[in-house]
Amino acid sequence: MSRHLRKEFVNFLLVGGVAALVNFLARIVINRFVSFAVAVVLAYVVGMLTAFILSKLYVFEKSGRHHLHELRDFTIVNLFAAVQVWAISVGLAEYVFPAIKFQFYAPEVAHLIGLSIPAVTSYFGHKYFSFRKHSG
Repeated sequence: MSRHLRKEFVNFLLVGGVAALVNFLARIVINRFVSFAVAVVLAYVVGMLTAFILSKLYVFEKSGRHHLHELRDFTIVNLFAAVQVWAISVGLAEYVFPAIKFQFYAPEVAHLIGLSIPAVTSYFGHKYFSFRKHSG
C-alpha cells in the first residue's frame, strides 16, 4: 500500500470515527423520542451527512464531479453499510444480548459494534465509486 493510500485510509478512519461519534450521540438523543430501531436509522443519516462533508473536505481528492452526484453515490454506498449497521445493532441489542443476559449499556454496545463493521468496505466504495475521478 502506497504512502498516499495509507494516509488517505487513516484520514478516512479518523473522519469515520468522528461521524460514528456524531451518529452514536444522535442515536441517544433521537432514542428519547422513537424506538431504538428507528433511532439507529435516523442517527445513521445524521452520521452519513457528517461523513460526506468531512470526507469531501479531508479525505478524498477532488473528483471533478458535481457534489450532488457524489452525494448520491455516497448514499448508495452507505445504504449497503446501513443495512449492516442496522442488522448488527438491532440483532445484538434485541436478540443476542437478551439471550446471553448482557445488560451493561446493551444498546450502546450493540450500536458501537454495528458502527465498526463497514469501515473497510465503505472506504473502497467511496474511493472508487462516490469520489471517483470524473472521466469526461
